[in-house]
Amino acid sequence: MKRVKVGIVGCGNISKIYFTNLQKYPELELVAAADLDLSRAEQRAQEFNLDKAYTVDQLMADPEIEIVVNLTIPKAHASVCLQALESGKHVYVEKPLAVTREEGQQVLKLAKEKGLRVASAPETFLGGGIQTCRKLIDDGAIGTPIAVSGFMIGGGHESWHPDPEFYYEVGGGPMFDMGPYYLTAFVNLLGPIRRVTGSAVISYPERTITSEKKRGQKIKVETPTHIAGVLDFESGAVGTLITSFDAKGGTSLPNIEIHGSAGTLLVPDPNGFGGKVKLRKAGGEWEEIALTHGYTDNNRGIGVADMARAINEGGPHRANGELAYHVLEAMHGFHDASRDGKHYNMESTCERPQPMPALETQSK
Repeated sequence: MKRVKVGIVGCGNISKIYFTNLQKYPELELVAAADLDLSRAEQRAQEFNLDKAYTVDQLMADPEIEIVVNLTIPKAHASVCLQALESGKHVYVEKPLAVTREEGQQVLKLAKEKGLRVASAPETFLGGGIQTCRKLIDDGAIGTPIAVSGFMIGGGHESWHPDPEFYYEVGGGPMFDMGPYYLTAFVNLLGPIRRVTGSAVISYPERTITSEKKRGQKIKVETPTHIAGVLDFESGAVGTLITSFDAKGGTSLPNIEIHGSAGTLLVPDPNGFGGKVKLRKAGGEWEEIALTHGYTDNNRGIGVADMARAINEGGPHRANGELAYHVLEAMHGFHDASRDGKHYNMESTCERPQPMPALETQSK
């Protein structure tokens, strides 16, 4: 298989795991780093033995690069994606796909016009934990799925992140930061969403940074920091999702729990690739299920490799733009429903991504 050449735009906090992993996948050849601050690109290029450290414009102009991995901050996601597509390159973007629905639509429209692919994080649903749950559901282990509940409850990022401000800007908050992991897992496991409703509040209008780099600086909060949502799936299942940066004392709630007509499934943290899967059949006891799929470490970049495979072989890639846009629309729907006091009916839909090959298939 031809290795597809990749360049990364954005050399910030999350980029290190991408630089590390993208050099491991046989489908990919990582060749360049770029950043608005050229010195940061040069630092990453030196750290990972890359010959090319670029400005963003230089990377876009390099004819060898076929995939741009966009790791910029959320408000720059759409503009960098559009620049990559205009330059004739496929693009993989960190979550969310874009800040607004209109920007997300522009990205998908341009990709279609150019005959190029868009992929987006999160790709954690491709890992062994959630893929094992997908197989259990598809095999009927819990019967017909009836309900799903997800909980991402914490105290915010200002205590540990060196630059936490953007988490409290429009396009940030717990729903746009962590909601994509949960909603993408939901859609992978249960299918597309029909409508949503919710309540959203800003509990603390101002935050104080306590991490070392900017300790003592104040953050004005511009986006809801506690969102409680309800989802109706096209399949008929009903979902609950709570995301919060306001729970200073933490939580004891599960990450994701799915109830079916014949049992209950505990799904591991969708912000990871592995984790424990537990199943309880009706009338039975909890049992831990051995993972049936691989990619259980921090395999960020697997979505890029999957897109490269699809570029070479044809057919769909799994962490695709339509899925990412469907999740983006749902997240806005929670906020809209809270503001307007009514359900938000989804305008988009998407296919459940194809399951990953099981371990026995991968070994053949």
